[in-house]
Amino acid sequence: MKIYFVEPELPDVPAKPMPQQKVRWLNRTILGIGLASLFSDTSHEMATTVMPAFLATMGVAAAWLGLIEGVSDGLSSFAKLASGYYTDHLQRRKPIAILGYTLTTLSVAAFGLATAAWQVLVLRATAWFGRGVRTPVRKALLAAAVDREGYGRAFGFERMMDTLGAIIAPAFVWFLLPALHHHYANLFALTLIPGVLAVSVIAFLVKEKERAPVPHISFGSRLRALPGAYRQFLVAVGLFGAGAFAHTLLILLVTQKLTPTLGAIRAASAAVALYLLHNVFYASFALIGGWIADRVKKNIVLAVGYSMAALMAIAIIALPVSILTFVLIFILGGTNVALEETAEDSFCAELVREEHHGMAFGMLATVNGVGDFLSSVIVGLLWTAFGTTIAFSYSAILSIAGALLVARVESPHRSFS
Repeated sequence: MKIYFVEPELPDVPAKPMPQQKVRWLNRTILGIGLASLFSDTSHEMATTVMPAFLATMGVAAAWLGLIEGVSDGLSSFAKLASGYYTDHLQRRKPIAILGYTLTTLSVAAFGLATAAWQVLVLRATAWFGRGVRTPVRKALLAAAVDREGYGRAFGFERMMDTLGAIIAPAFVWFLLPALHHHYANLFALTLIPGVLAVSVIAFLVKEKERAPVPHISFGSRLRALPGAYRQFLVAVGLFGAGAFAHTLLILLVTQKLTPTLGAIRAASAAVALYLLHNVFYASFALIGGWIADRVKKNIVLAVGYSMAALMAIAIIALPVSILTFVLIFILGGTNVALEETAEDSFCAELVREEHHGMAFGMLATVNGVGDFLSSVIVGLLWTAFGTTIAFSYSAILSIAGALLVARVESPHRSFS
C-alpha cells in the first residue's frame, strides 16, 4: 500500500504545464480587470471631458473647477489608503471592488441631475471616493491572479486597457455631443452603459483566490511590518513624484509656445493632437514595459522610466521650439508614464507578501497622490514666477534623484520568466 503512496509523477503532472503558465498570465481574472478598467475609464472620462463646459452653463468661476478637482483627488487618496489597510483584514476583497465601481458609475451618471456647482462637487467627490476604494483592491486581486513571473505583463495589460479608455472617451464625446444637441444630461446618462459593463465584468468574470485575512493590528504596526526594501521604494517614488508634474501642463506649454507662430486655434488643435499621441504611446508601452519588467529587474525598468521623465524635462529646456520638438517631448512623456506606472505596481507586488498587498498598494497610491498634487502645484508656481527653465529643471533634478534611489532597491523575491 505504501507503494501506492509514492507519487513521483504528481509533481511532474503540474510541472509539465509550467511552461504553459508563462502564457497564462492573461487569464479570466486579468482579462476581467483589464476590461473593467477600459469600461470604467471610458465612463468617467466621458464625464470629465465635458465637465468644464457643463459647469460653464451654470455660470460658475474657474475656481470651482479647481476646488472640485482638488477635493476629489484628496478624498480619493484618503480612500485608497483606508481601503488598502482595511481590506487586508477581509477574507474576500472582491465585494469592496464591486462597491467601488458601482459608486463611481452611479455618481458619474448623476452629474446630469446637478443644477449647481456644489452638487457637481459632491457627486464628483463621491465618484472619486469610489475610485479610491477600489484601486488597491483591484491591484491586489490582479497580483493574486498571477505568479510573480507574470506581474509585469499583468499590470502592463491593465494600464494599457485603462489608457485605451482615456483615448476612446473623448472620441465618443466628440461624436455624441452634436448628436445629442449638446444636452449634457443625456451624455452623462450614457456613461451608465460602460460603467455598468465595468461592474458586471468585475462581478462575473473576475475570480478571487481564497486567502487568509491578516490579523487586525494598528495601522502603524502594519506599516512597520512591511519590508525595509518596500519603505525605501516608497521614498524613491515620493522623491520622483514631487517633481513629476501632471502631463496636462504639456498641453498648456504647447499652446503658449506655438500660438505666436500658428495662432491660438491651430496651436490648441496641435496640443490636443500631441496629447492623443502621448496617450497612444502610453497605451502601447504599458504592455511592452510589463513584458520587459518580467525579464529584467523591475527597479531598473522603473529607473529607466524615471530617467525618461528627466529627459523630457531637459528637452523642454534645451531644444528649440518646433512641432518636431514637441512630438519628441510627448512621446517621451507617454512612454515614461507607461514604464513608470507598470513597473511601480509590479515592483510593489514583488516587494511585499501577498497578504499585505492591499496595504502596500494603498500606501503607494497615497504617496503618488500627494506627489501629484505637490509636483503640479510647485512646477506651476515656479513656471509662473521664474519661467519654464527653472520649473522643468526642478522636475529633472528630482526625476534623476528618484531614478538613482530606486535603482538601489533590491527585491528579496526577484524572479524572471
